[in-house]
Amino acid sequence: MEKFSDIQRAEVLTQALPYIQKYYNKIVVVKYGGNAMINDELKKAVMGDIVLLSLIGIKVVLVHGGGPEITEMLNKIGKKSEFVDGLRVTDKETAEIVQMVLAGKISKSLVALIDSMGGKAIGISGMDDHLIEAKPVSEELGYVGDITKINTEPILDLLDKGYIPVVSTVGTDSEGNVYNINADTAASRIAGSLKAQSFILMTDTLGIMKDPKDEDTLMSEIRVSQVPKLINMDVISGGMIPKAECCVEAIRLGVGRVFIIDGRKPHSLLIEILTDSGVGTMFRF
Repeated sequence: MEKFSDIQRAEVLTQALPYIQKYYNKIVVVKYGGNAMINDELKKAVMGDIVLLSLIGIKVVLVHGGGPEITEMLNKIGKKSEFVDGLRVTDKETAEIVQMVLAGKISKSLVALIDSMGGKAIGISGMDDHLIEAKPVSEELGYVGDITKINTEPILDLLDKGYIPVVSTVGTDSEGNVYNINADTAASRIAGSLKAQSFILMTDTLGIMKDPKDEDTLMSEIRVSQVPKLINMDVISGGMIPKAECCVEAIRLGVGRVFIIDGRKPHSLLIEILTDSGVGTMFRF
């Protein structure tokens, strides 16, 4: 039985070889958030997957959000969170809290975890070297940023030196103001600007399902042209609409392969990248 187990392990590695060759020295952008970020066991599994991908020669860029932690910190200082169309109303004080939580607490903890597992990571924010330049989305939302430019130079410099960039999604403008940037949007724009081989958006669902209550209806592949119709049919609805739109934008910006995967499933990242089975929904032209 033990011998059979060893053969199985060898077969897994053999099956992964074409994918390792395909992705070797290529850029993969991972948007990390949701339950996989809150659950410590899942967080460790995801960071372990990222370290493994990096060690086999894949250039991983990790882009993270942190909505629940921002809300928790605002509650601690007695500041109520308000949302308009799913976006957090952000005054100057809230923008500073966002910067502190994302670029401070979350980024540093992820870097430390990656380092502890044998990887090399450096945390950078969208404010560093004007990585994410932004302007206000609207007066009503305050310091919520609409991305005007992505400067990929700091990310490419870190990748060339063998580091995993851990990107916090706060932006800036020419006057140095801090902007709260939607992490999905930032990740898709970064992936597009880098012309990444793949963009993987980790969520708390299996992917896009024809019937959200039936996991057997998972759509393994969706064409960009189908997305508006699927939104009209309520197949893509609620919080999944902006995620799907980010995937479409990434493809239109030149990203090779775009996926929504279930971050609650251990090692879903490895399964999606290194096997032919896949675990989520792939978007394509």
